[in-house]
Amino acid sequence: MTEPTRSDPTHDEAHGGALGTRLNWLRAAVLGANDGVVSTAGLVVGVAGATSDRGALLTAGLAGLLAGSMSMAAGEYVSVSTQRDSEKAAIAQERRELAEDPEAELEELTGLLQGHGLSAEVARQAAAQLTARDALSAHARVELGIDPDQLTNPWHAAWASFLAFTVGALLPLLAIVLPPAALRLPVTVGSVLVALACTGWGSARTGGARVAPAVWRNVLGGALAMGVTYAAGSLLGATGV
Repeated sequence: MTEPTRSDPTHDEAHGGALGTRLNWLRAAVLGANDGVVSTAGLVVGVAGATSDRGALLTAGLAGLLAGSMSMAAGEYVSVSTQRDSEKAAIAQERRELAEDPEAELEELTGLLQGHGLSAEVARQAAAQLTARDALSAHARVELGIDPDQLTNPWHAAWASFLAFTVGALLPLLAIVLPPAALRLPVTVGSVLVALACTGWGSARTGGARVAPAVWRNVLGGALAMGVTYAAGSLLGATGV
């Protein structure tokens, strides 16, 4: 076995559209899962502070799961649809400009490539070659930072958020209704904090970020949410509201 040289690839690395697609999926999935865990945990822990009735806890948890999953899906769909519409409008504008004044667009592409560090001569040659191959695609990628063949998909983001929220919400829901009454709160809090640590670790590893800050953000945020809602529920339960 030979030692890897400086030019040998030592790891797999995503580039361009593949990385963008992976990060979009990661963002939707992590946001959905974290929101499912935290919001549902905060809801059921808050209700647990006011009552120990299993039926009330189950009703609150299911209502939170359904409302949250639909809200996340709708929000992602609207957000990504807006982004996709903006991308399509920018590409359409670029198409019109190429049809109306191709020489000016060639000069613009040349200038953009020079801005990336190419010499004037090389930039001009590269711009001419890119234009001859696919002028619209070249301008979309270099000028707009958009891959016309990989526009964001609102349905993918919506389904990812819906499923991730549902999976995340099931954990605190089951943890609060399945154990005996005396163990409901500690089991729920413990399982939620472990889950948040895992999602923080997973998102950091997948996105290539530092693990510790991601884990601590998730865990501390979830702990704070449960603490606040439990205190509010306890207060309302004590006052008979």
